[in-house]
Amino acid sequence: MSVLIEANDLFRSFGELHAVDGIDLQVSSGEIYGLVGPDGAGKTTTMRLLCGAYRPDLDGDGTPARIQIGGYDVLQQTEQARAQIGYLPQRFSLYEELTVLENIRFFAEVRGLSPAEWLPRCMEILEFVDLEKFVDRRVGHLSGGMRQKLGLAVALVHRPGVLLLDEPTAGVDPVTRQDFWQLIIRLVAKNGDQDQETAVLVSTPYMDEAARCTRVGFMVGGRLVEEGTPAELRATLKGRILELSGASLPSLRRIVKEDRDVEDVQMFGDRLHIRVREGKSQQVISRLEDRIPCEGGKIDRLWQTPPLLEDVFMGLLN
Repeated sequence: MSVLIEANDLFRSFGELHAVDGIDLQVSSGEIYGLVGPDGAGKTTTMRLLCGAYRPDLDGDGTPARIQIGGYDVLQQTEQARAQIGYLPQRFSLYEELTVLENIRFFAEVRGLSPAEWLPRCMEILEFVDLEKFVDRRVGHLSGGMRQKLGLAVALVHRPGVLLLDEPTAGVDPVTRQDFWQLIIRLVAKNGDQDQETAVLVSTPYMDEAARCTRVGFMVGGRLVEEGTPAELRATLKGRILELSGASLPSLRRIVKEDRDVEDVQMFGDRLHIRVREGKSQQVISRLEDRIPCEGGKIDRLWQTPPLLEDVFMGLLN
């Protein structure tokens, strides 16, 4: 597989804030790479560095960053590199007074598509994102999910090899999130079948979306602190996560946190997820089964459960 996104020694500061602090990143053709982190972790700044909207800072030794997109150097061959990119920013940036077709036509022509090229391409893309019935609707009258689909259509109109999607499903309903991700997965599979190289870098705050990615990178404080496939990341906590349901959860959480082999406790809806020291699961279960009833608590279920990406993420934040 060809490496379509490659970045080394990415730094970018805003005053005293180190928004991106020494990131190395590679994404190959056929991959959907999920960039996950809390607000302020540096995900959007990383995207803007990759597409050339920001210039990276020099590192502490005065060495410049290296960014290549589709084989082109973003700092030296900026326009050629940008031609490889379809970018969907976090903030909606299309023209609300124009129709769906007028918007996608505008961006197609900006990208250099001739009239003979843009119309069939626009209709092909609008059909792909299920907007072909809305070509004459003004964008200002579209729902949030339809706007995101149109943003994706605009990003795809010139057949880019690299897609940069910055929290593309933020603020839309769960059904639309599901539909959007099906589009991304279908796109990568379709292009692979047609021998068209495609790499996707997507930032997301949602762990269920991260689980759909080929690989995931966790960002904290401007740094890429952990990276791997979802299965590899979950395996780092194998045997160390307990699940507890019962009453009352605040009291149970207080009791659990006092156990010497418990590293962290998080609420997951109507249950607790407990991260314990390696090899200590059974000892913790035994102690809690004795202590919780003695302190007036009630255990409905206490067992060792497979780790979730949420467990991995919370472990990296603590």
